[in-house]
Amino acid sequence: MAKSKIIAVVGPTASGKTALSIELAKRFNGEVISADSRQVYRGLDIGSGKVTEEEMQGIPHHLIDIADISYRYTGADFVRDAKAAIKDITSRGKVPIIAGGTFFYLDLLRGKINAAEVEPNLELQAELEKLTTEELFQKLTLADSARAATIEPSNRRRLIRALEIIETLGSVPPPTTTESDYEWLIFGIDIDKETLNARIEERMLTRLKDGMREEVEKLLEGGVSAERLVDFGLEYRFLTRNIQKEIPYEVMTEKLFTKIKQFAKRQRTWLKRDTEIIWKPFPVTIEKLEPQVTAFLAN
Repeated sequence: MAKSKIIAVVGPTASGKTALSIELAKRFNGEVISADSRQVYRGLDIGSGKVTEEEMQGIPHHLIDIADISYRYTGADFVRDAKAAIKDITSRGKVPIIAGGTFFYLDLLRGKINAAEVEPNLELQAELEKLTTEELFQKLTLADSARAATIEPSNRRRLIRALEIIETLGSVPPPTTTESDYEWLIFGIDIDKETLNARIEERMLTRLKDGMREEVEKLLEGGVSAERLVDFGLEYRFLTRNIQKEIPYEVMTEKLFTKIKQFAKRQRTWLKRDTEIIWKPFPVTIEKLEPQVTAFLAN
């Protein structure tokens, strides 16, 4: 049986993945699947860069606004939901196009790595949320030093998820690969550092102007804990700290800009090791991709 064909668009944050995926969907009868660990949550809109209805240009988008902030959405959740979306899209004769900055999710779906099938433990999560990030990392180091060596010490979500898995399995299983259920065509947006940094700064300032700080204030007023918002990183972490008067606004914007640039650098490092990505120089137009996409879909 022939495998379903999937197109994916990758690249560092602010490189134009969303816009390009929509143009691909318009040209090739596609629908977009978001691979973003924050856009799955209802209420995380401006800070996560969630695509607006106007920006969608009538193209259906999947895996956006599907989880409550109180739920800890996992990589295993994404694989399950993405496979369901792919089945739905292809059953209607359309092309799934995946875009988003959580490349860990994409690698899981491609079979590059496999997530442990461990159900969320809400009671354990509540207990772990009481610990500081440093305490979580220390706890993980004691429980599974091998996993601790491969995780960012400040990533509370990954730390808590690892401790959940350890609680059930005793340790985090080592990464394994499996053959993908799908045939892939993956385009990477190759953008130079100076241009990317300028786009990151412009986007950050635009989001602040468009009410990103007010969004975080509304979430806090609506009962979302500061700890939970800090957990979402970057914009949500620094705006929460500013609202709580831990850092002045000007210092917050400076630090946030630096952290987003560092995040983009880590994304580049993650992607550059992937030999299956076809890199295209920024700005990427449909005309640059059309021959390869047409040939891919025709085979």
